Amino acid sequence: QVQLVESGGGLVQPGGSLKLSCAASGFPFSLYTVKWYRQAPGKEREWIASISNVSSIQMYYADSVKGRFTISKDNAKSTLYLQMSNLKPEDTAVYYCYVIRGGDDYWGQGTQVTVST
Repeated sequence: QVQLVESGGGLVQPGGSLKLSCAASGFPFSLYTVKWYRQAPGKEREWIASISNVSSIQMYYADSVKGRFTISKDNAKSTLYLQMSNLKPEDTAVYYCYVIRGGDDYWGQGTQVTVST
């Protein structure tokens, strides 16, 4: 059974940094592309970053986070990360990790990130 468990969210001041983690289980983590999404209050869930499963790992970012966020993964730990820097109030959202396997979508429960003074 696929499970995704996010952690690391919290309250941070504008300009600050935060690192999110997503512990994965129930599938061969190293073989799958995994993604981060976020959902701000009153807005639709949006994709923000992906990391591929190919031997030459590729990372992709939404324009809104490019240059500030870094996605990475530790296959030995089956863990996905999102390093967030220079955070802005508009980054406030619930952050989710996501994988699609066998045609089914799997989401974690989310972790809240609040950027505020």
